[in-house]
Amino acid sequence: MVTKRGEEPRAVAASEPALRVIMRRLRDIMAEPGDGQARLDKIVRQIAGVMVADVCSLYLKRQDGTLELFATEGLLPTAVHATRLKRGEGLVGRCAELNIAINEPDAPKHPAFSYRPETGEELYHSLLAVPIQRSGQTLGVLVVQNKTTKEYSDEDVEVLESTAMVVAEQLVSGAVAGTTAALEISSSLSAVIKGTSISEGLALGHVVVHESRIVVTKLMAEDPVHEMRRLENGLTDLRLSLDEMLAHEHLSAAGEHRDVLDAYRMFAHDKGWERRLREAVQGGLTADAAVERVLNNTRARLMHQPDAFWRERQRDLDDLSDRLLRILAGRPGGPIEPAEMPPDTVLVARTMGPAELLDYDRTKLRGLVVEDGSPQSHVAIVAKALGIAAVARATGIVERASAGDAIIVDGVTGQVHLRPQPEVVSAYSDKARFRARRQKQYDALRDRPAVTRDGVRINLQMNAGLVVDMPHLEESGADGIGLFRTELQFMLSRTFPRHERQLKTYKTVLDEAKGKPVVFRALDIGGDKVLPYLRQEKEENPAIGWRAIRMSLDRPALLRTQVRAFLHAASERELRLMIPMVSEAAEIDLVRAEVDKEIGIMLRKGVPPPKSLKLGAMIEVPSLLFELDHLLPKIDFVSIGSNDLMQFLFAADRTNARVGNRYDSLTVAPMRAFAELVKACARHKTPLTLCGEMAGRPLEAMALIGLGFRTLSMAPASVGPVKSMILALHAGAVQQVVERFLRDGKGSLRSELMRFAEQNGIEI
Repeated sequence: MVTKRGEEPRAVAASEPALRVIMRRLRDIMAEPGDGQARLDKIVRQIAGVMVADVCSLYLKRQDGTLELFATEGLLPTAVHATRLKRGEGLVGRCAELNIAINEPDAPKHPAFSYRPETGEELYHSLLAVPIQRSGQTLGVLVVQNKTTKEYSDEDVEVLESTAMVVAEQLVSGAVAGTTAALEISSSLSAVIKGTSISEGLALGHVVVHESRIVVTKLMAEDPVHEMRRLENGLTDLRLSLDEMLAHEHLSAAGEHRDVLDAYRMFAHDKGWERRLREAVQGGLTADAAVERVLNNTRARLMHQPDAFWRERQRDLDDLSDRLLRILAGRPGGPIEPAEMPPDTVLVARTMGPAELLDYDRTKLRGLVVEDGSPQSHVAIVAKALGIAAVARATGIVERASAGDAIIVDGVTGQVHLRPQPEVVSAYSDKARFRARRQKQYDALRDRPAVTRDGVRINLQMNAGLVVDMPHLEESGADGIGLFRTELQFMLSRTFPRHERQLKTYKTVLDEAKGKPVVFRALDIGGDKVLPYLRQEKEENPAIGWRAIRMSLDRPALLRTQVRAFLHAASERELRLMIPMVSEAAEIDLVRAEVDKEIGIMLRKGVPPPKSLKLGAMIEVPSLLFELDHLLPKIDFVSIGSNDLMQFLFAADRTNARVGNRYDSLTVAPMRAFAELVKACARHKTPLTLCGEMAGRPLEAMALIGLGFRTLSMAPASVGPVKSMILALHAGAVQQVVERFLRDGKGSLRSELMRFAEQNGIEI
């Protein structure tokens, strides 16, 4: 090490001792016992010491082009394997993409800097990054950082580049065991990846890997006026392309997908975003660099927000920025031309915005697999509107998939089969044909009443939550809507939906129902359903916290605004209103008082109220099971929310993969609870239904009919299979099976019902 007076200590590459020290220590590390991760940790620790660096980090390139933090000395350890950079993202991404050393004295001020709060790198200013290369292939990036603001010398760059060469040899040779497996997962092996279904369906096709990122190479503007003109023209083209996209026949119809895309378009017209872009260009950046700088700055702010709403806003901003970068780069048509898409395209992506999905030729699009996302994400809503099978949370799919790979997307089970074996393809081909045949059979049953062989009529209703769901009422042959989840409108809105907007939605739903009954569930927010515009304190156990009617009673204005919209929408019609998360009968009295106030206001204003008002309660909280005789006289109907009731009965969080599947709804405890509910409702002549997921599974629906349920509400796609089961069922016979189990049964009724179905020729 050589140091001049007044300078920071630095490694001097020209001196043999510095290089010798690194090489000797790396050889020693490779000779030591231990796994690949332990060796990488020692490597970065030694490099930091020799380079007199506060931070040394090693990023390795994944098969999809992204960079993953594999080891670090100085950044937060929890960021290892958790921090990933998109292709070309940030200074580290630029280093890998352009294969050049990046030497920045004050990295956070660079327009391409991408701040990742999980790393704790806000303390460091200077940054030196060099590519790790082998035979012309970039394997990753080696980075050192210091708290002081300084430019690293040419000698420092040489030392780090020489070190990167040695690290590359170790990686390729397999001396660092495990990393090559992580970098190069075999492209010939079959794989089954379990995710979460976000759009039902079945897709057999070939992979197209979604990659939308444009790498900005020119940062500083030579002609600021020209760059400002490029930016203005790019924004104009962006907005026109969105208008054209939203005018497409598949998307022009009303629905929540339309609300999502309209909000996305509003984001493109946001004056604040445009102003920040202009200011960046005025500051001397090219139009492309301005887009990247504003994106990185905004991401740094939004990543501190825990709410799902803000994560969706971040995805929208990523999507818009990438779209604008493509326009500026002269590639407005999207990441792939329609002619290059296989006729059975299945998109594979780490993340995707709703408009990005629409960039692809819809006639060739069969399925979608993403690593993040959820059933409530914007891309899920658009995928449903397009009618394609989609799976989210498919961890590792981007790294494993290559363009052209055969792939099967099971949008029912959430499974993805990558490079499936011939027998798997054959099985799924049969499944697809069988599904098509079964769907034709179900379609033929659409107008046929659900009546058992011994003449028992079962009322089959459907669950909904979006206006776009309403056509399914006729398509499925459902008898009505047993559960309309009103909170989805609130969750997809950027601001609180006022009276007029709620009124329009509820009126449209009633109009589309064409006289069939509709049960509206009052606002059920809280828990995992967070509204970003509604202040709510963080809770340790949100599922059993301040949510649903508890929140509405504490904020009566919230309840009365929605009740007012319900009443006006149902003027001179029937209104069925169901209250969620009722914990004690007294809460119903409070709700009815608010409803009566609003009816009084309507009458004073001369507005006709509903001709019939039925107020119901959801049975989700076990406490209600012990005051049914006090509750039932106060209400007009009861609906069991089996999803929540089951998790509360078993004290098992249904969103927790470790415990969510441990309980069985057909075991003794829940079955006896359901039986008591049936008896109590019969005693008080109170209509009873069940609207949880178990109603839509034929075997569980059979058990419920055996218990005495005569109304079930389920997803539209489940109506056909459940109706088919009912038409083959003898209700009296299954009732005897269930009663025998309630009397002296143990374990689960499931296996006994399976035998009953097989003996009686009932398809489950």
